[in-house]
Amino acid sequence: MLVTLAAVAQRDEIIAFCDEFLDAGSFDDYAPNGLQVPGAQQVDAIATAVSANLETLKKAVSGGAQLVLVHHGLIWGGGEPLTLPMAARLRTILNPGVGLAAYHLPLDAHSQIGNNVLLRDALGLTPDPRPFAEAKGSPIGAIGFAEHGVDILELESRLRSATGSEPLVFDSGPDLIRLVGIVTGGGSFAIHEAAEMGLDALITGEPSEPVMAEANEYGIHFLAGGHYATETFGIRALGETVSQRFEVAHRFVDVPNPV
Repeated sequence: MLVTLAAVAQRDEIIAFCDEFLDAGSFDDYAPNGLQVPGAQQVDAIATAVSANLETLKKAVSGGAQLVLVHHGLIWGGGEPLTLPMAARLRTILNPGVGLAAYHLPLDAHSQIGNNVLLRDALGLTPDPRPFAEAKGSPIGAIGFAEHGVDILELESRLRSATGSEPLVFDSGPDLIRLVGIVTGGGSFAIHEAAEMGLDALITGEPSEPVMAEANEYGIHFLAGGHYATETFGIRALGETVSQRFEVAHRFVDVPNPV
């Protein structure tokens, strides 16, 4: 439920803050970051969500939000035709004048509220400052250190508790796990870098087809906690940050996805 607060903020001030706070302009990305659908100029309530699908947007609108902040926006790539699902999503927010902004890689990579550092902290791992998991020229992942080491069952249990989902596990690494690479969402690509860096395990959201064999051949554990489940952390934290700074109401719209 949205919490009622007194303040009314300007949409453009919120977007400018998010752009600067996340350093959005420094990222080459798979999609445009920032405002994608303008909507109302004045905002007293925001909604956050992982993905801008129709169910999410309907819930955000019915909850009274004037601005929706998401990790996976409406626009990807370029030059794609307007599909029926996209048209329905746009009608849902354009008719009531609700704006939408998206932050993808900047929200994965952020050192304070990024998906990867927040999942690392939720797993009870100590930060390792080395850059990890380059995507589009920017390191977006995080590395965590287990000082006394954990076994794969303990790491799996921690991931399950952190995400609320049942992980897919390829138990291919050492008995004692100390160094863990974390790349939420579709981070299977980072297994090569993880192996080169001598990490004992890689945690991501969803697997790619080759990764089972790659994990086995590298001798590294691979755990997938769900693309959606591993990427609720950052966007929820961004909403809380915006809510506190601008004194607007915030609601996280949860539309769970098993993938």
